[in-house]
Amino acid sequence: MARRHLRVGALLVITLGVLAAADMLLQQAVDAQTNGGMVRAPRFEVDPLWPKPLPNHWVLGSTIGVWVDERDHVWIIHRSSATLSNNEKGLELKPPTGECCAGAPPVLEFDPNGNLVSSWGGPGQGYEWPQSNHGIFVDHQGNVWIGGNGAGDSHILKFTRSGKFIAQYGKAGVHRGPTNAEGLSTYAGNSNDRQNFGRVAKIFVDPRDNEAFIADGYLNKRVAVLDANTGMMKRYWGAYGNKPDDTNLGPYNPDAPPAQQFRNPVHCANLANDGLLYVCDRANDRIQVFQKDGKFVKEQFIARRSLGEGSVWDIAFSRDQQQTYIFLADGRNHKVRILRRDTLEELTAFGDGGRQPGLFYGVHSIATDSKGNLYTTETYEGKRIQKFIYRGIGNVPRTQGALWPRS
Repeated sequence: MARRHLRVGALLVITLGVLAAADMLLQQAVDAQTNGGMVRAPRFEVDPLWPKPLPNHWVLGSTIGVWVDERDHVWIIHRSSATLSNNEKGLELKPPTGECCAGAPPVLEFDPNGNLVSSWGGPGQGYEWPQSNHGIFVDHQGNVWIGGNGAGDSHILKFTRSGKFIAQYGKAGVHRGPTNAEGLSTYAGNSNDRQNFGRVAKIFVDPRDNEAFIADGYLNKRVAVLDANTGMMKRYWGAYGNKPDDTNLGPYNPDAPPAQQFRNPVHCANLANDGLLYVCDRANDRIQVFQKDGKFVKEQFIARRSLGEGSVWDIAFSRDQQQTYIFLADGRNHKVRILRRDTLEELTAFGDGGRQPGLFYGVHSIATDSKGNLYTTETYEGKRIQKFIYRGIGNVPRTQGALWPRS
């Protein structure tokens, strides 16, 4: 009997030890996920030598759009001389104040090695160039789409790859209101206008249905869907799939109930392979997910206490068939966040404020190429594009900082 009690006691001690060890391992796993431990996620390092220097003493202005086409050519759009100070564009002044520099044309195309292969854009015959161009997309037919977020930009432009004008949808200046006390025109959104737009941030064309999804935008508060051939508006919606309402919601309050309408700007509307549409409700610090018909699916807040410009500026998907990951440009907090697409859980983030390679000032737009590399552009005084080389899936800290090359 004594031996039996001894064996039972020993088994109890062993069982308790196993349970304690399992609990410790579980707690370590939780700690790894919540307290800065390692997680499995895509790994990157910055390429400080991409792209190659521009010709003609050209420099970039605020750089507010990037897309990668099927040839892995990287397209950017920037605001050129309009966002350069006189000491940055001395070659343009009359008379010139020095040998350098001048604003590059608004649209630039680079090959995978970072060579500039084409450049064009700006005012021309037959169309109204945006007062403040914003966003670029190259569709499955090779058409280049451009929006604009200037005061009178209520239209979209479409060009060939070489910059030949194809079509303009909407007309500039249609939402112009009465002049204010300073004699300047005021503008009011009309998110139920089927002919024009309200300062479009970004365009995404679905190759399967040939529909253009419009993040509309800086004045309007909606997603609009067009026939990509004719520009005819097929449908539109606001937050949660509601009918859009242009009422001023006032400043964002992270402790208030979620807003039932988008705030300006509606900054992206990107379609995944499975037909889910991911919308950047930037100032509300959230991603909203919809079916293509506008039916609301779910939402996720990102860095919810970010004020001012908000945290959700742009997204891109990983290039595996399932598009397992979302890469999110957070210009308020100067970093790129990596999320699981199925749960919208944030796994890790990289970057910080600064001007050295791998750091950001106003990281604005983001895109991926077929090899999984990332490209980011920076607005404000950032004025550049950066490439981050994909290094596979591996263990990374939840907060990574600058991704400097390992060798």
